[in-house]
Amino acid sequence: MRPFLIKCLTEIKRSLSKGTATKGLKAAMLPEDRDELERMLEQLKTEHRDLDVVIEQLSDSVPVDFLRLQRLKKRKLFLKDSILKIESMMLPDIIA
Repeated sequence: MRPFLIKCLTEIKRSLSKGTATKGLKAAMLPEDRDELERMLEQLKTEHRDLDVVIEQLSDSVPVDFLRLQRLKKRKLFLKDSILKIESMMLPDIIA
């Protein structure tokens, strides 16, 4: 994995844990990095959709495993936050 992508992922994890925005990562992005981020973004979206199905099936089962359900929902929320962070990094800055 390229150093820029490692820096991006580290910054995303840190910002999600602190609730802060990612800063300064857009300027250094190369086209290859953007392609890699798009692939990662697609993988995250796929996993997010898959978790929808798993959560729905688990909710319908009897007895319901609430601990597992809670963990899956937490993972799904983390994926959603990661997706939004990566999408915002890929948008060009607009000078108003």
